[in-house]
Amino acid sequence: MKTKPLKIAILSPAHPLRGGIAASSERLAREWMASGAEVKIYSYKLQYPKLLFPGKTQYTNDPAPKGLHIQPLLNSVWPPNWWKTGRLLAREKPDILLLRYWMPFFAPALGSICRKVKKNKHTRIVCIADNIIPHEHRPGDQALTRYFIKTVDAFVVMSRSVGKELESFDADKPWKYVPHPVYDHYGKKVSRKEACTFLNLEPFGKCKNEHTRYILFFGFIRKYKGLDILINSMADARLRKMPVKLLVAGEFYEDEKKYRELVSRLGLEDKIIFRNEYIPQDEVRYYFGAADIVAQPYRSATQSGISQLACHFEKPMLVTRVGGLPEIVPHGKAGYVTDVSAPAVAEALVDFFENNRAAEMEAFVKEYKKQFSWSTLAKTIEQL
Repeated sequence: MKTKPLKIAILSPAHPLRGGIAASSERLAREWMASGAEVKIYSYKLQYPKLLFPGKTQYTNDPAPKGLHIQPLLNSVWPPNWWKTGRLLAREKPDILLLRYWMPFFAPALGSICRKVKKNKHTRIVCIADNIIPHEHRPGDQALTRYFIKTVDAFVVMSRSVGKELESFDADKPWKYVPHPVYDHYGKKVSRKEACTFLNLEPFGKCKNEHTRYILFFGFIRKYKGLDILINSMADARLRKMPVKLLVAGEFYEDEKKYRELVSRLGLEDKIIFRNEYIPQDEVRYYFGAADIVAQPYRSATQSGISQLACHFEKPMLVTRVGGLPEIVPHGKAGYVTDVSAPAVAEALVDFFENNRAAEMEAFVKEYKKQFSWSTLAKTIEQL
């Protein structure tokens, strides 16, 4: 007897919306489709009102992903749309409704939709919780999060710290931990020469300094990501003497001026390169190709897709001892886990460059990354 294909609806940002959540939801959809499931992604007509969005634009110029069914549907701030979306999904009767949740702003919309969907007595609602407690707290966060959590049947978390946060709201809610899979859809790794030439960086750009090495800070910039900690670490006397530069690639979601002033105050203008822009998907591999090590000096964290980008491109990582970041980076093997301080970050970077750790760490990451699969994530959601 032929088994009926699994019917899955994913309610998540997706193209033309940009960002890691959109990219990972699209990649997960492909994983399910490859196994024979029927998958539709329902995205946002309006994700953030313009007034509340800190960046330049919410949309990408990358081409639409081929072969995916993406329907813009949800308006995050318009209750009649929530009820319409809930009724549509209830009528569709997917076996699984997969939600992405990362901040309480979306709790009223998602909680209302789930309440409508549950009335069909068929669909199981599973949520990938990127965060439960947001990095930047606001009044009402707890009440909004509680409203949403009640409507979900089970959760997948990508760091154990998020699982513990979930238990603080509902100790009986089932959840499973699955590390964030490796982002493997940003193209193949490129050589250092090709990357530096494309980005017009030394040693193959203008200055021809063949010894220059790069620390990469990648992704949008907010206070909790600790870019100022990394900049302060670059003022270490030992790093000043090395042919090492910091490459900051990502759009500022807060005032860029204070970071520029910090660089100027420390006299680091010749050590730090800013690329203040959203990096298109087809250019990501060049930034990681140029990097010797990828730094995430976060003040707070759950998990990070940046770590999994670094894993895909087989780059050592430096992370701070917060949230789930140490779960992904075995200290001394895949990179470094440090305290949240500029001296601690500097000490690790000095060790990396002085002792030429790159080759051994890259070799470890090349094998280590094989355990972070999309099939594991897909199967865990099905089991829940």
